[in-house]
Amino acid sequence: MHTTRLSKIFTIIFTTITIITACMRGNGNDTPKSDTNEADNIADIEIETKYGLPIEGFCFEYDTVKRGETIAEILYGFGFNAQEVYALTQCPDSVFDVRKIRPGQACALVCERDSASTPCYFVYEESPKSYITFDLKEGYKAVRSQKHSEWRESEVAGVVNSSLWVAMQESSASPLLAVEMSHIFGWSVDFFGIQKGDEYRLIYAQEYVEDTPLNNYRIVAASFRASDSTVYAIPFTQEGEELFYNIDGNSLEGAFLKAPLDYYRISSRFSNSRFHPVLRRYRAHHGVDYAAPAGTPVYAIGNGKVIAKAYQAGGGGNYVKIRHNSVYVTTYMHLSRFAKGLKVGDAVKQKQVIGYVGSTGISTGPHLDFRVHENGKPINPLTIKSQPKKPISDSCRAEFTVVRDSLVRRLNNIGSTIGDNSKTLPDTIQQPLSQS
Repeated sequence: MHTTRLSKIFTIIFTTITIITACMRGNGNDTPKSDTNEADNIADIEIETKYGLPIEGFCFEYDTVKRGETIAEILYGFGFNAQEVYALTQCPDSVFDVRKIRPGQACALVCERDSASTPCYFVYEESPKSYITFDLKEGYKAVRSQKHSEWRESEVAGVVNSSLWVAMQESSASPLLAVEMSHIFGWSVDFFGIQKGDEYRLIYAQEYVEDTPLNNYRIVAASFRASDSTVYAIPFTQEGEELFYNIDGNSLEGAFLKAPLDYYRISSRFSNSRFHPVLRRYRAHHGVDYAAPAGTPVYAIGNGKVIAKAYQAGGGGNYVKIRHNSVYVTTYMHLSRFAKGLKVGDAVKQKQVIGYVGSTGISTGPHLDFRVHENGKPINPLTIKSQPKKPISDSCRAEFTVVRDSLVRRLNNIGSTIGDNSKTLPDTIQQPLSQS
């Protein structure tokens, strides 16, 4: 009997200890788990910031620089006194020259919410992507920072009715994309000679900052169809250099550009007998006139050396002459001014700005008179041959084919019908894309 009672007591004690131990272990395991979940939840919360500062902890008072307004006037408007204005304007010019503030740019005064009467920072947005922060608590120290940006892809296609610029507008796309396309196809498509009904397809990326679109574009892939011929532009990096190639793997970049300026209208072509609008008589015009607004940048169509830079009062006005090799020399006439620092003997690169469109010399309006001599004889600039850069190598051919096939399919799938005439854009590659 005594033994039985002791046995029951020991059983009760053992059971109690087991339960207590289990509870203690449970609590030990639950606590870290709870902490971990809480930490994960905190990490998942995205803190909204402005100028790198948490919005919840600061107050922001905004203003916009007005025409003719100085930094001092802006600061006085924010309540700064003369001593504070002087201290801020003494910041090193190496970070930002306060004399170079521009109208239309945003600025802000930032205060901590707990002490809204005491400003902490003054911020000036010098561009859509960068801003200068003046730390008012640390001796007005200035720091330049960059806003986060991202690139978003879009697709567009259209039919040309008058010009590529207008076609972009009709497709609700930025006309700046027309300029980007002219840069890429400048060696293979004559944009001065495009016809009504020509077609384009375009995959491009646009840069955004804080959901605001910028006028910064990057071509992902493109095609341009003129008559029965279509040229594709496929980007590919080979030997560390990214170029655009056609479907055969040949570079779209050649030794010479098709034109020495971003496309505008051809007002006069190469002729052995043209009626001169000023001299009122017929004479040879061994060049091509590109009508363009005064100040339009003029490029060297290829690498070369400046052999002449002068003014011809009774003819070409301000002109530059470039020797590209032992065969070709190009001349650019009626310039309003020359590129800064350009001088005879300078080596120039293809697409380097050498001057700006003007109307100097004998001229009825702003235009560029562009001339080409081959072995000392004038030739039609529109017929100059353009030798392409290095094609896709055999070692890169397979990789290029994969990239090409993917991008061409994407281009050909951009809208089955476009334009007011609902004209279907055909698939212009007849052979299988996997073939090279």
